[in-house]
Amino acid sequence: MDTPPPPRIFSPQRRLSARLRMARLRERGEAVSTISRELAADALDRLGFLNRQFARVLVIGDTTGAFAAGIVAAGIGGAESITVADPCAALGESIDEERPLPGGPYDLIVSLGLLDSVNDLPGALTLMKRALAADGLMIASFIGAGSLPALRKVMIAADGERPAPRIHPQVDVRAAGQLMTRIGFASPVVDGWSFDVGFEDLGQLVADLRAQASCNVLADPGPAFGKAAMQRARNAFADEAGEDGLVRERFEVVTLSGWSPASRT
Repeated sequence: MDTPPPPRIFSPQRRLSARLRMARLRERGEAVSTISRELAADALDRLGFLNRQFARVLVIGDTTGAFAAGIVAAGIGGAESITVADPCAALGESIDEERPLPGGPYDLIVSLGLLDSVNDLPGALTLMKRALAADGLMIASFIGAGSLPALRKVMIAADGERPAPRIHPQVDVRAAGQLMTRIGFASPVVDGWSFDVGFEDLGQLVADLRAQASCNVLADPGPAFGKAAMQRARNAFADEAGEDGLVRERFEVVTLSGWSPASRT
């Protein structure tokens, strides 16, 4: 019996367009990179505890190059051994996380900030597991459940009695742990961590999310705001400000790691 395809929650075309816009902003020096820097720094810290080198490395979504540069500086991997890839060809070797990964097997696969917008998360993780060499390690970090609480509240206030889909459904730590076990990673580790960013107004938050390709890429993104709804959103966001005039928005991160099962006894 054929397995039914996963539901089409996200639009691959909108996702690719968002990343292409990010690449163009980076070329002009206009893109913020808070999310990418935080995810890269955390992944580097995790590898630092292992005290080992990786001969072949695939890095997906390292939009600032911070992770690739970090593992070279730390002696974890050589520059010639690293393949930098991304769904957007302007940001690295073109890759589709929902198709078999080319060029393997890899000793280390790292995915940063991408798996929260694939339609088939179990499939993407399974493909990374298959692309690992013996004794290979996978690390994947992405924005998870509980993120952007202020923006969620603002969107509901702006839509009024007829809320529309505007913010992505998100994976929580518990569900991610069950998924890693079901897929068959050896010694899986799943944990959550967070960081906060202050924003002066709603426009700054939306602009920063767009500049990091963290905007709405839903297959059904909902109707655009009218002027009245947009003003309600701005007012609701301003109401969330603290004494310093900034709205502290939280980003919850889910990080998954696991080994090639053939390598661990």
